[in-house]
Amino acid sequence: MTTASADWFGHPRQLARLFTTEMWERFGFYGMRALLTLYLTKHFLFNDRTASGIYGGTAAMVYLTPVIGGLLADRYLGSKRSVKFGALVMAAGYFLLCFGGEPVQPWANIDGVRHTVVQENVVDRPSASGRERRYVVLDSQKLLIHGEADGSISLLAPDGHVARHVAASGFEPGGDRSPLITAVILLALAMITIGNGFFKPNIATMVGELYGPDDPRKDAGFTIFYMGINLGALLSQILCPLLADVIGWWAGFLVAAIGMLLSWAGLQFDGGRLAAFGNPPADRGKDRSLLIYVVALVTVPVVMLLFENLMNATPEATGTGIIAYILALSLMGKLLFGTFLIAVPVILVYAWRNGSRAEFQMMVAAMILITFNTVFWTLFEQAGTSLTLFADRNTDLSVFGLFSLSAAQTQFFNALFIVTLAPVLVVVWGWLRRRGLEPSIPVKFAIGIAGVGVGFLFLVWGTAFADATFKVSVWWLAGMYLLQTLAELCISPVGLSMITKLSLARIVALMMGVWYLSIAVAEYVGGVIAQIASVDTVGGQVTNPKLSLDTYVHVFTVIGWVSVAIGAVLLLLAWPIKKLMHGVT
Repeated sequence: MTTASADWFGHPRQLARLFTTEMWERFGFYGMRALLTLYLTKHFLFNDRTASGIYGGTAAMVYLTPVIGGLLADRYLGSKRSVKFGALVMAAGYFLLCFGGEPVQPWANIDGVRHTVVQENVVDRPSASGRERRYVVLDSQKLLIHGEADGSISLLAPDGHVARHVAASGFEPGGDRSPLITAVILLALAMITIGNGFFKPNIATMVGELYGPDDPRKDAGFTIFYMGINLGALLSQILCPLLADVIGWWAGFLVAAIGMLLSWAGLQFDGGRLAAFGNPPADRGKDRSLLIYVVALVTVPVVMLLFENLMNATPEATGTGIIAYILALSLMGKLLFGTFLIAVPVILVYAWRNGSRAEFQMMVAAMILITFNTVFWTLFEQAGTSLTLFADRNTDLSVFGLFSLSAAQTQFFNALFIVTLAPVLVVVWGWLRRRGLEPSIPVKFAIGIAGVGVGFLFLVWGTAFADATFKVSVWWLAGMYLLQTLAELCISPVGLSMITKLSLARIVALMMGVWYLSIAVAEYVGGVIAQIASVDTVGGQVTNPKLSLDTYVHVFTVIGWVSVAIGAVLLLLAWPIKKLMHGVT
Protein backbone atom coordinates (compact mmCIF):
# COMPACT_ATOMS: atom_id res chain seq x y z
CA MET A 1 0.00 0.00 0.00
CA THR A 2 1.25 3.47 -0.85
CA THR A 3 1.23 5.83 2.08
CA ALA A 4 1.47 9.59 2.11
CA SER A 5 3.89 11.91 3.84
CA ALA A 6 2.83 13.70 6.97
CA ASP A 7 2.89 17.47 6.82
CA TRP A 8 -0.67 18.60 7.57
CA PHE A 9 -1.14 18.76 11.33
CA GLY A 10 0.81 15.53 11.60
CA HIS A 11 -1.27 13.80 8.93
CA PRO A 12 -0.77 13.12 5.22
CA ARG A 13 -1.11 16.34 3.26
CA GLN A 14 -3.64 14.59 0.99
CA LEU A 15 -6.05 14.50 3.94
CA ALA A 16 -6.56 18.26 3.55
CA ARG A 17 -7.67 17.75 -0.06
CA LEU A 18 -10.11 14.96 0.86
CA PHE A 19 -11.33 16.97 3.87
CA THR A 20 -12.33 19.91 1.65
CA THR A 21 -13.78 17.58 -1.00
CA GLU A 22 -16.06 16.00 1.58
CA MET A 23 -16.85 19.35 3.19
CA TRP A 24 -18.11 20.83 -0.09
CA GLU A 25 -20.09 17.70 -0.94
CA ARG A 26 -21.81 17.76 2.44
CA PHE A 27 -22.32 21.52 1.99
CA GLY A 28 -24.35 20.77 -1.14
CA PHE A 29 -26.25 17.82 0.28
CA TYR A 30 -27.27 19.37 3.60
CA GLY A 31 -28.16 22.65 1.92
CA MET A 32 -30.57 20.77 -0.35
CA ARG A 33 -31.84 18.72 2.59
CA ALA A 34 -32.62 21.82 4.64
CA LEU A 35 -34.87 23.21 1.90
CA LEU A 36 -36.46 20.13 0.37
CA THR A 37 -39.53 19.56 2.56
CA LEU A 38 -40.41 23.25 2.66
CA TYR A 39 -39.88 23.48 -1.11
CA LEU A 40 -42.33 20.63 -1.66
CA THR A 41 -45.00 21.95 0.73
CA LYS A 42 -44.72 25.71 0.11
CA HIS A 43 -43.75 26.08 -3.54
CA PHE A 44 -45.28 22.92 -5.02
CA LEU A 45 -48.13 22.71 -2.47
CA PHE A 46 -47.77 18.98 -1.92
CA ASN A 47 -49.62 17.95 1.21
CA ASP A 48 -47.60 16.87 4.25
CA ARG A 49 -48.10 13.18 3.54
CA THR A 50 -46.74 13.37 0.00
CA ALA A 51 -43.85 15.69 0.89
CA SER A 52 -42.77 13.52 3.83
CA GLY A 53 -42.97 10.42 1.65
CA ILE A 54 -40.79 11.98 -1.07
CA TYR A 55 -38.27 13.19 1.49
CA GLY A 56 -38.15 9.80 3.22
CA GLY A 57 -37.74 8.02 -0.10
CA THR A 58 -34.91 10.34 -1.13
CA ALA A 59 -33.09 9.82 2.16
CA ALA A 60 -33.61 6.05 1.89
CA MET A 61 -32.10 5.92 -1.60
CA VAL A 62 -29.18 8.04 -0.39
CA TYR A 63 -28.25 5.20 1.98
CA LEU A 64 -29.18 2.33 -0.34
CA THR A 65 -27.22 3.30 -3.47
CA PRO A 66 -23.77 3.37 -1.76
CA VAL A 67 -24.00 -0.40 -1.38
CA ILE A 68 -23.78 -0.73 -5.18
CA GLY A 69 -21.50 2.27 -5.70
CA GLY A 70 -18.91 0.88 -3.30
CA LEU A 71 -18.95 -2.52 -5.00
CA LEU A 72 -18.44 -1.00 -8.47
CA ALA A 73 -15.55 1.13 -7.23
CA ASP A 74 -13.83 -1.81 -5.52
CA ARG A 75 -14.04 -4.06 -8.58
CA TYR A 76 -13.86 -1.74 -11.58
CA LEU A 77 -13.71 2.04 -11.26
CA GLY A 78 -11.53 2.78 -8.29
CA SER A 79 -12.57 5.27 -5.63
CA LYS A 80 -11.28 8.43 -7.30
CA ARG A 81 -13.18 8.06 -10.59
CA SER A 82 -16.31 6.99 -8.70
CA VAL A 83 -16.20 10.07 -6.50
CA LYS A 84 -15.71 12.45 -9.44
CA PHE A 85 -18.50 10.88 -11.46
CA GLY A 86 -20.84 10.95 -8.46
CA ALA A 87 -20.02 14.60 -7.79
CA LEU A 88 -20.94 15.65 -11.32
CA VAL A 89 -24.21 13.72 -11.31
CA MET A 90 -25.20 15.19 -7.94
CA ALA A 91 -24.30 18.71 -9.10
CA ALA A 92 -26.57 18.25 -12.12
CA GLY A 93 -29.37 17.15 -9.77
CA TYR A 94 -28.99 20.26 -7.62
CA PHE A 95 -29.02 22.47 -10.71
CA LEU A 96 -32.27 20.87 -11.85
CA LEU A 97 -33.88 21.69 -8.49
CA CYS A 98 -33.45 25.36 -9.41
CA PHE A 99 -36.07 24.99 -12.14
CA GLY A 100 -39.21 24.80 -10.05
CA GLY A 101 -41.18 27.20 -12.21
CA GLU A 102 -43.80 29.58 -10.87
CA PRO A 103 -45.39 28.81 -7.48
CA VAL A 104 -48.37 26.50 -7.74
CA GLN A 105 -51.81 28.15 -7.65
CA PRO A 106 -53.89 26.65 -4.84
CA TRP A 107 -57.51 25.59 -5.12
CA ALA A 108 -60.07 24.02 -2.82
CA ASN A 109 -62.85 21.56 -3.59
CA ILE A 110 -65.83 22.44 -1.41
CA ASP A 111 -68.61 19.85 -1.46
CA GLY A 112 -67.43 18.70 -4.87
CA VAL A 113 -67.12 22.16 -6.45
CA ARG A 114 -63.65 23.54 -7.18
CA HIS A 115 -62.90 27.13 -6.16
CA THR A 116 -59.74 29.12 -6.75
CA VAL A 117 -58.03 30.16 -3.53
CA VAL A 118 -57.28 33.88 -3.39
CA GLN A 119 -53.98 34.64 -1.63
CA GLU A 120 -52.82 37.83 0.07
CA ASN A 121 -49.40 38.76 1.50
CA VAL A 122 -47.90 35.46 0.36
CA VAL A 123 -44.17 35.30 -0.39
CA ASP A 124 -42.79 32.29 -2.26
CA ARG A 125 -39.90 31.74 0.15
CA PRO A 126 -38.92 29.25 2.87
CA SER A 127 -39.97 31.77 5.52
CA ALA A 128 -43.54 33.00 5.38
CA SER A 129 -44.34 36.67 5.82
CA GLY A 130 -46.49 35.99 8.87
CA ARG A 131 -49.38 37.92 7.32
CA GLU A 132 -50.61 35.35 4.81
CA ARG A 133 -54.34 35.12 4.19
CA ARG A 134 -56.16 32.67 1.98
CA TYR A 135 -59.78 33.05 0.89
CA VAL A 136 -62.35 31.43 -1.31
CA VAL A 137 -64.97 33.47 -3.13
CA LEU A 138 -68.55 32.24 -2.65
CA ASP A 139 -71.59 34.24 -3.71
CA SER A 140 -69.38 37.29 -4.36
CA GLN A 141 -68.05 37.11 -0.80
CA LYS A 142 -64.35 36.65 0.01
CA LEU A 143 -64.37 34.12 2.85
CA LEU A 144 -61.35 33.41 5.05
CA ILE A 145 -60.46 29.70 5.40
CA HIS A 146 -60.20 28.60 9.04
CA GLY A 147 -59.62 25.02 10.19
CA GLU A 148 -61.43 23.59 13.21
CA ALA A 149 -60.22 21.07 15.77
CA ASP A 150 -62.34 18.27 14.27
CA GLY A 151 -60.83 18.79 10.81
CA SER A 152 -63.82 20.67 9.45
CA ILE A 153 -63.50 24.10 7.82
CA SER A 154 -65.21 27.34 8.73
CA LEU A 155 -65.41 30.00 6.02
CA LEU A 156 -65.40 33.37 7.76
CA ALA A 157 -67.00 36.55 6.44
CA PRO A 158 -65.16 39.88 6.74
CA ASP A 159 -67.01 40.64 10.00
CA GLY A 160 -65.80 37.32 11.51
CA HIS A 161 -69.02 35.34 11.51
CA VAL A 162 -69.13 31.84 9.99
CA ALA A 163 -70.69 32.22 6.57
CA ARG A 164 -70.41 28.51 5.82
CA HIS A 165 -69.29 25.40 7.63
CA VAL A 166 -67.78 22.55 5.61
CA ALA A 167 -67.34 19.03 6.97
CA ALA A 168 -63.85 17.55 6.83
CA SER A 169 -64.92 15.13 4.10
CA GLY A 170 -66.30 18.00 2.03
CA PHE A 171 -63.12 20.07 1.87
CA GLU A 172 -60.14 19.07 -0.29
CA PRO A 173 -57.24 21.51 -0.80
CA GLY A 174 -54.74 21.15 -3.61
CA GLY A 175 -52.88 22.85 -6.41
CA ASP A 176 -52.36 22.48 -10.16
CA ARG A 177 -48.77 21.37 -10.73
CA SER A 178 -47.13 21.18 -14.12
CA PRO A 179 -46.45 17.49 -14.93
CA LEU A 180 -43.24 18.57 -16.69
CA ILE A 181 -41.94 20.56 -13.72
CA THR A 182 -42.87 17.74 -11.34
CA ALA A 183 -40.97 15.29 -13.55
CA VAL A 184 -37.93 17.61 -13.50
CA ILE A 185 -37.93 17.64 -9.69
CA LEU A 186 -38.20 13.84 -9.50
CA LEU A 187 -35.40 13.60 -12.09
CA ALA A 188 -33.26 15.88 -9.91
CA LEU A 189 -33.84 13.73 -6.81
CA ALA A 190 -33.08 10.56 -8.77
CA MET A 191 -29.78 12.02 -10.03
CA ILE A 192 -28.83 13.12 -6.52
CA THR A 193 -29.38 9.64 -5.11
CA ILE A 194 -27.51 7.88 -7.95
CA GLY A 195 -24.59 10.32 -7.75
CA ASN A 196 -24.48 9.95 -3.99
CA GLY A 197 -24.15 6.18 -4.41
CA PHE A 198 -20.87 6.67 -6.26
CA PHE A 199 -19.60 9.42 -3.96
CA LYS A 200 -20.53 8.52 -0.38
CA PRO A 201 -18.74 5.18 0.22
CA ASN A 202 -15.64 5.91 -1.84
CA ILE A 203 -14.39 9.21 -0.48
CA ALA A 204 -13.98 7.51 2.92
CA THR A 205 -12.14 4.63 1.23
CA MET A 206 -9.58 7.09 -0.12
CA VAL A 207 -9.01 8.48 3.36
CA GLY A 208 -8.27 4.95 4.57
CA GLU A 209 -5.69 4.50 1.79
CA LEU A 210 -3.63 7.41 3.14
CA TYR A 211 -2.56 5.32 6.13
CA GLY A 212 -0.77 2.03 6.51
CA PRO A 213 -2.60 -0.89 8.16
CA ASP A 214 -0.95 -0.27 11.54
CA ASP A 215 -0.76 3.53 11.40
CA PRO A 216 -1.95 4.83 14.81
CA ARG A 217 -3.02 8.13 13.20
CA LYS A 218 -5.83 6.51 11.23
CA ASP A 219 -8.63 7.00 13.77
CA ALA A 220 -7.63 10.63 14.30
CA GLY A 221 -7.54 11.12 10.54
CA PHE A 222 -11.11 9.88 10.21
CA THR A 223 -12.13 12.14 13.09
CA ILE A 224 -10.73 15.16 11.20
CA PHE A 225 -12.50 13.95 8.05
CA TYR A 226 -15.77 13.60 10.03
CA MET A 227 -15.41 17.22 11.13
CA GLY A 228 -15.41 18.18 7.45
CA ILE A 229 -18.84 16.59 7.12
CA ASN A 230 -20.27 18.65 9.93
CA LEU A 231 -18.50 21.86 8.97
CA GLY A 232 -20.04 21.61 5.49
CA ALA A 233 -23.45 20.86 6.99
CA LEU A 234 -23.20 23.77 9.42
CA LEU A 235 -22.30 26.31 6.75
CA SER A 236 -24.87 25.17 4.20
CA GLN A 237 -27.79 24.95 6.62
CA ILE A 238 -27.28 28.62 7.36
CA LEU A 239 -26.37 29.93 3.90
CA CYS A 240 -28.67 27.99 1.55
CA PRO A 241 -31.91 28.86 3.42
CA LEU A 242 -30.72 32.46 3.74
CA LEU A 243 -30.22 32.81 -0.01
CA ALA A 244 -33.53 31.05 -0.67
CA ASP A 245 -35.24 33.61 1.58
CA VAL A 246 -33.48 36.70 0.25
CA ILE A 247 -33.36 35.83 -3.47
CA GLY A 248 -35.52 32.79 -4.12
CA TRP A 249 -35.61 29.02 -3.86
CA TRP A 250 -33.39 28.66 -6.91
CA ALA A 251 -30.55 30.55 -5.25
CA GLY A 252 -30.46 28.15 -2.30
CA PHE A 253 -30.24 25.14 -4.60
CA LEU A 254 -27.77 26.88 -6.90
CA VAL A 255 -25.26 27.43 -4.11
CA ALA A 256 -25.68 23.75 -3.18
CA ALA A 257 -24.80 22.86 -6.79
CA ILE A 258 -21.78 25.18 -6.69
CA GLY A 259 -20.61 23.47 -3.52
CA MET A 260 -20.88 20.13 -5.30
CA LEU A 261 -18.85 21.41 -8.26
CA LEU A 262 -16.16 22.66 -5.87
CA SER A 263 -16.07 19.17 -4.41
CA TRP A 264 -15.51 17.71 -7.89
CA ALA A 265 -12.87 20.31 -8.72
CA GLY A 266 -10.91 19.42 -5.60
CA LEU A 267 -10.21 15.97 -7.03
CA GLN A 268 -10.13 16.80 -10.74
CA PHE A 269 -7.48 19.49 -10.27
CA ASP A 270 -5.47 17.98 -7.43
CA GLY A 271 -2.07 18.78 -8.95
CA GLY A 272 -1.10 15.12 -8.83
CA ARG A 273 -1.32 14.95 -5.06
CA LEU A 274 -3.72 12.01 -5.19
CA ALA A 275 -2.16 10.23 -8.17
CA ALA A 276 -1.29 7.20 -6.04
CA PHE A 277 -4.65 6.90 -4.30
CA GLY A 278 -8.13 5.75 -5.24
CA ASN A 279 -7.05 4.07 -8.47
CA PRO A 280 -8.81 1.12 -10.13
CA PRO A 281 -7.78 -2.37 -8.95
CA ALA A 282 -4.85 -3.80 -10.88
CA ASP A 283 -6.77 -6.99 -11.73
CA ARG A 284 -9.90 -5.30 -13.02
CA GLY A 285 -9.37 -6.57 -16.60
CA LYS A 286 -10.96 -4.62 -19.42
CA ASP A 287 -11.87 -1.01 -18.63
CA ARG A 288 -15.64 -0.95 -18.13
CA SER A 289 -15.92 2.60 -16.80
CA LEU A 290 -17.85 4.00 -19.77
CA LEU A 291 -20.35 1.15 -19.62
CA ILE A 292 -20.83 1.68 -15.87
CA TYR A 293 -21.41 5.42 -16.35
CA VAL A 294 -23.99 4.76 -19.09
CA VAL A 295 -25.81 2.12 -17.03
CA ALA A 296 -25.85 4.46 -14.03
CA LEU A 297 -27.46 7.23 -16.07
CA VAL A 298 -29.94 4.78 -17.59
CA THR A 299 -30.87 3.78 -14.02
CA VAL A 300 -31.93 7.35 -13.24
CA PRO A 301 -35.38 6.99 -14.92
CA VAL A 302 -35.92 3.76 -12.96
CA VAL A 303 -35.37 5.62 -9.71
CA MET A 304 -37.70 8.34 -11.00
CA LEU A 305 -40.42 5.70 -11.41
CA LEU A 306 -39.85 4.60 -7.79
CA PHE A 307 -40.35 8.21 -6.68
CA GLU A 308 -43.42 8.54 -8.87
CA ASN A 309 -44.89 5.39 -7.36
CA LEU A 310 -44.04 6.61 -3.87
CA MET A 311 -45.65 9.99 -4.52
CA ASN A 312 -48.88 8.40 -5.69
CA ALA A 313 -49.05 5.62 -3.06
CA THR A 314 -52.37 5.55 -1.21
CA PRO A 315 -52.58 4.68 2.50
CA GLU A 316 -54.13 1.42 3.58
CA ALA A 317 -57.62 1.52 5.08
CA THR A 318 -57.69 1.95 8.86
CA GLY A 319 -57.92 -1.32 10.77
CA THR A 320 -57.23 -3.59 7.81
CA GLY A 321 -54.18 -5.26 9.39
CA ILE A 322 -50.53 -5.87 8.62
CA ILE A 323 -51.16 -7.65 5.29
CA ALA A 324 -53.06 -4.66 3.95
CA TYR A 325 -50.29 -2.38 5.20
CA ILE A 326 -47.60 -4.37 3.38
CA LEU A 327 -49.64 -4.48 0.17
CA ALA A 328 -50.18 -0.72 0.39
CA LEU A 329 -46.44 -0.01 0.58
CA SER A 330 -44.87 1.70 -2.39
CA LEU A 331 -42.51 -0.26 -4.62
CA MET A 332 -39.60 1.39 -2.82
CA GLY A 333 -40.97 0.30 0.55
CA LYS A 334 -41.42 -3.28 -0.61
CA LEU A 335 -37.87 -3.26 -2.05
CA LEU A 336 -36.30 -1.96 1.16
CA PHE A 337 -38.25 -4.10 3.63
CA GLY A 338 -38.01 -7.20 1.46
CA THR A 339 -34.24 -6.89 1.00
CA PHE A 340 -33.65 -6.28 4.72
CA LEU A 341 -35.92 -9.10 5.91
CA ILE A 342 -34.24 -11.54 3.51
CA ALA A 343 -30.66 -10.37 4.07
CA VAL A 344 -30.62 -10.71 7.87
CA PRO A 345 -31.59 -14.42 8.19
CA VAL A 346 -29.63 -15.44 5.07
CA ILE A 347 -26.43 -13.88 6.40
CA LEU A 348 -26.95 -15.44 9.82
CA VAL A 349 -27.43 -18.87 8.24
CA TYR A 350 -24.20 -18.32 6.28
CA ALA A 351 -22.37 -17.36 9.49
CA TRP A 352 -23.73 -20.44 11.29
CA ARG A 353 -22.56 -22.76 8.52
CA ASN A 354 -19.20 -21.16 7.78
CA GLY A 355 -18.04 -19.63 11.06
CA SER A 356 -17.15 -20.88 14.49
CA ARG A 357 -19.60 -20.78 17.36
CA ALA A 358 -18.06 -17.54 18.64
CA GLU A 359 -18.13 -15.96 15.18
CA PHE A 360 -21.78 -16.87 14.75
CA GLN A 361 -22.66 -15.35 18.12
CA MET A 362 -20.79 -12.17 17.22
CA MET A 363 -22.79 -11.97 14.00
CA VAL A 364 -26.01 -12.40 15.96
CA ALA A 365 -24.96 -9.51 18.21
CA ALA A 366 -24.21 -7.37 15.14
CA MET A 367 -27.63 -8.09 13.61
CA ILE A 368 -29.41 -7.24 16.86
CA LEU A 369 -27.61 -3.90 17.06
CA ILE A 370 -28.27 -3.22 13.37
CA THR A 371 -31.99 -3.75 14.01
CA PHE A 372 -31.96 -1.34 16.95
CA ASN A 373 -29.97 1.11 14.83
CA THR A 374 -32.95 1.18 12.46
CA VAL A 375 -35.14 2.33 15.35
CA PHE A 376 -32.76 5.14 16.23
CA TRP A 377 -32.46 6.63 12.74
CA THR A 378 -36.19 6.28 12.10
CA LEU A 379 -36.85 8.73 14.93
CA PHE A 380 -33.74 10.87 14.64
CA GLU A 381 -34.38 11.69 10.98
CA GLN A 382 -37.59 13.58 11.73
CA ALA A 383 -35.34 16.64 11.47
CA GLY A 384 -35.88 17.09 7.76
CA THR A 385 -39.64 16.50 7.82
CA SER A 386 -41.96 16.82 10.83
CA LEU A 387 -39.51 18.87 12.91
CA THR A 388 -38.84 21.32 10.06
CA LEU A 389 -42.59 21.73 9.51
CA PHE A 390 -43.07 22.18 13.27
CA ALA A 391 -40.39 24.88 13.20
CA ASP A 392 -42.22 26.59 10.33
CA ARG A 393 -45.70 26.40 11.81
CA ASN A 394 -45.47 26.33 15.58
CA THR A 395 -42.12 27.83 16.54
CA ASP A 396 -41.26 31.44 17.34
CA LEU A 397 -37.94 31.66 15.51
CA SER A 398 -36.86 34.98 16.99
CA VAL A 399 -33.38 34.93 18.56
CA PHE A 400 -33.24 37.34 21.51
CA GLY A 401 -35.46 39.68 19.52
CA LEU A 402 -32.46 40.61 17.34
CA PHE A 403 -33.12 38.46 14.27
CA SER A 404 -35.08 35.41 13.24
CA LEU A 405 -33.99 32.09 11.89
CA SER A 406 -35.90 30.43 9.10
CA ALA A 407 -37.45 27.03 9.67
CA ALA A 408 -34.88 25.47 7.33
CA GLN A 409 -32.01 26.98 9.32
CA THR A 410 -33.06 25.24 12.54
CA GLN A 411 -31.49 22.04 11.19
CA PHE A 412 -28.08 23.64 11.73
CA PHE A 413 -28.40 23.06 15.49
CA ASN A 414 -27.48 19.39 15.01
CA ALA A 415 -24.28 20.14 13.07
CA LEU A 416 -23.36 22.90 15.53
CA PHE A 417 -23.70 20.61 18.53
CA ILE A 418 -21.75 17.80 16.83
CA VAL A 419 -18.84 20.13 16.07
CA THR A 420 -18.78 21.45 19.64
CA LEU A 421 -19.66 18.32 21.61
CA ALA A 422 -17.95 15.48 19.73
CA PRO A 423 -14.48 16.36 21.16
CA VAL A 424 -16.00 16.69 24.64
CA LEU A 425 -17.62 13.27 24.45
CA VAL A 426 -14.34 11.72 23.25
CA VAL A 427 -12.68 13.08 26.40
CA VAL A 428 -15.54 11.81 28.59
CA TRP A 429 -15.39 8.29 27.11
CA GLY A 430 -11.62 8.28 27.54
CA TRP A 431 -11.91 9.36 31.18
CA LEU A 432 -14.45 6.61 31.86
CA ARG A 433 -12.36 4.02 29.96
CA ARG A 434 -9.30 4.66 32.11
CA ARG A 435 -11.42 3.94 35.18
CA GLY A 436 -13.09 0.89 33.71
CA LEU A 437 -16.47 2.64 33.57
CA GLU A 438 -16.98 3.22 29.84
CA PRO A 439 -20.37 1.84 28.74
CA SER A 440 -20.36 -1.14 26.39
CA ILE A 441 -21.49 -0.76 22.79
CA PRO A 442 -25.01 -2.15 23.52
CA VAL A 443 -25.37 0.26 26.47
CA LYS A 444 -24.30 3.19 24.26
CA PHE A 445 -26.91 2.13 21.70
CA ALA A 446 -29.55 1.96 24.46
CA ILE A 447 -28.61 5.43 25.71
CA GLY A 448 -28.78 6.77 22.16
CA ILE A 449 -32.24 5.32 21.43
CA ALA A 450 -33.67 6.49 24.75
CA GLY A 451 -31.95 9.85 24.31
CA VAL A 452 -33.66 10.63 21.01
CA GLY A 453 -36.99 9.99 22.76
CA VAL A 454 -36.05 12.24 25.66
CA GLY A 455 -35.36 14.98 23.12
CA PHE A 456 -38.90 14.70 21.76
CA LEU A 457 -40.36 14.71 25.27
CA PHE A 458 -38.34 17.83 26.11
CA LEU A 459 -39.90 19.58 23.12
CA VAL A 460 -43.36 18.39 24.18
CA TRP A 461 -42.72 19.89 27.61
CA GLY A 462 -41.90 23.18 25.93
CA THR A 463 -45.24 23.24 24.11
CA ALA A 464 -46.92 23.80 27.48
CA PHE A 465 -45.41 27.31 27.30
CA ALA A 466 -46.66 28.12 23.79
CA ASP A 467 -47.77 31.71 23.25
CA ALA A 468 -51.16 33.00 22.15
CA THR A 469 -50.34 32.19 18.52
CA PHE A 470 -49.59 28.57 19.49
CA LYS A 471 -45.87 28.96 18.92
CA VAL A 472 -43.03 27.64 21.06
CA SER A 473 -39.74 29.44 21.66
CA VAL A 474 -36.95 28.32 19.33
CA TRP A 475 -34.84 27.48 22.40
CA TRP A 476 -37.04 24.46 23.14
CA LEU A 477 -36.28 23.21 19.65
CA ALA A 478 -32.57 23.91 20.18
CA GLY A 479 -32.70 21.97 23.47
CA MET A 480 -34.29 19.03 21.71
CA TYR A 481 -31.53 19.03 19.08
CA LEU A 482 -28.92 19.20 21.87
CA LEU A 483 -30.32 16.07 23.52
CA GLN A 484 -30.71 14.24 20.22
CA THR A 485 -27.17 15.15 19.13
CA LEU A 486 -25.79 13.68 22.34
CA ALA A 487 -27.84 10.57 21.56
CA GLU A 488 -26.42 10.47 18.02
CA LEU A 489 -22.87 10.65 19.35
CA CYS A 490 -23.56 7.53 21.40
CA ILE A 491 -24.37 5.51 18.26
CA SER A 492 -23.05 7.02 15.05
CA PRO A 493 -19.28 7.04 15.73
CA VAL A 494 -19.22 3.44 17.01
CA GLY A 495 -21.60 1.83 14.51
CA LEU A 496 -19.31 1.23 11.53
CA SER A 497 -16.42 0.29 13.78
CA MET A 498 -18.67 -2.23 15.53
CA ILE A 499 -19.57 -3.84 12.21
CA THR A 500 -15.92 -4.32 11.19
CA LYS A 501 -15.09 -5.91 14.55
CA LEU A 502 -18.06 -8.30 14.81
CA SER A 503 -18.38 -9.46 11.20
CA LEU A 504 -16.82 -12.52 9.61
CA ALA A 505 -13.71 -11.28 7.82
CA ARG A 506 -14.85 -12.54 4.42
CA ILE A 507 -18.19 -10.71 4.48
CA VAL A 508 -17.29 -7.42 6.16
CA ALA A 509 -18.19 -5.46 3.00
CA LEU A 510 -21.55 -7.23 2.83
CA MET A 511 -22.26 -6.39 6.47
CA MET A 512 -21.39 -2.75 5.76
CA GLY A 513 -24.03 -2.93 3.06
CA VAL A 514 -26.56 -4.30 5.55
CA TRP A 515 -25.68 -1.47 7.96
CA TYR A 516 -26.42 1.11 5.28
CA LEU A 517 -29.52 -0.84 4.27
CA SER A 518 -30.81 -0.62 7.85
CA ILE A 519 -30.44 3.17 7.72
CA ALA A 520 -32.19 3.24 4.33
CA VAL A 521 -35.12 1.35 5.85
CA ALA A 522 -35.07 3.78 8.78
CA GLU A 523 -35.19 6.80 6.48
CA TYR A 524 -38.18 5.34 4.64
CA VAL A 525 -40.03 4.53 7.87
CA GLY A 526 -39.09 7.97 9.19
CA GLY A 527 -41.00 9.44 6.26
CA VAL A 528 -43.98 7.25 7.13
CA ILE A 529 -43.93 8.47 10.75
CA ALA A 530 -43.73 12.05 9.53
CA GLN A 531 -46.86 11.34 7.48
CA ILE A 532 -48.69 10.49 10.72
CA ALA A 533 -47.89 14.04 11.86
CA SER A 534 -49.47 15.48 8.71
CA VAL A 535 -51.49 18.65 9.13
CA ASP A 536 -54.06 19.96 6.65
CA THR A 537 -52.86 23.00 4.74
CA VAL A 538 -54.21 25.38 2.12
CA GLY A 539 -51.62 26.98 -0.11
CA GLY A 540 -48.88 25.43 2.00
CA GLN A 541 -50.05 27.01 5.25
CA VAL A 542 -51.99 25.49 8.14
CA THR A 543 -55.53 26.72 8.62
CA ASN A 544 -55.56 26.12 12.38
CA PRO A 545 -52.31 26.66 14.33
CA LYS A 546 -53.78 25.15 17.50
CA LEU A 547 -54.76 21.95 15.72
CA SER A 548 -51.29 21.86 14.17
CA LEU A 549 -49.65 22.17 17.59
CA ASP A 550 -51.92 19.52 19.11
CA THR A 551 -51.11 17.12 16.26
CA TYR A 552 -47.36 17.50 16.69
CA VAL A 553 -47.62 17.19 20.47
CA HIS A 554 -49.53 13.93 20.15
CA VAL A 555 -47.11 12.38 17.65
CA PHE A 556 -43.95 13.56 19.43
CA THR A 557 -45.28 12.31 22.76
CA VAL A 558 -46.02 8.85 21.39
CA ILE A 559 -42.70 8.39 19.57
CA GLY A 560 -40.83 9.92 22.52
CA TRP A 561 -42.15 7.38 25.03
CA VAL A 562 -41.87 4.51 22.52
CA SER A 563 -38.23 5.43 21.97
CA VAL A 564 -37.53 5.54 25.71
CA ALA A 565 -39.23 2.15 26.14
CA ILE A 566 -37.22 0.57 23.30
CA GLY A 567 -34.03 2.02 24.79
CA ALA A 568 -34.95 0.45 28.14
CA VAL A 569 -35.51 -2.93 26.48
CA LEU A 570 -32.09 -2.75 24.82
CA LEU A 571 -30.53 -1.78 28.15
CA LEU A 572 -31.97 -4.98 29.66
CA LEU A 573 -30.55 -6.96 26.73
CA ALA A 574 -27.16 -5.24 26.90
CA TRP A 575 -25.49 -7.84 29.14
CA PRO A 576 -26.48 -10.94 27.09
CA ILE A 577 -25.58 -9.07 23.85
CA LYS A 578 -22.20 -8.17 25.34
CA LYS A 579 -21.59 -11.88 26.07
CA LEU A 580 -22.32 -12.65 22.41
CA MET A 581 -19.67 -10.12 21.39
CA HIS A 582 -16.85 -12.13 23.01
CA GLY A 583 -14.83 -9.21 24.29
CA VAL A 584 -15.29 -6.83 21.35
CA THR A 585 -15.44 -3.24 22.61
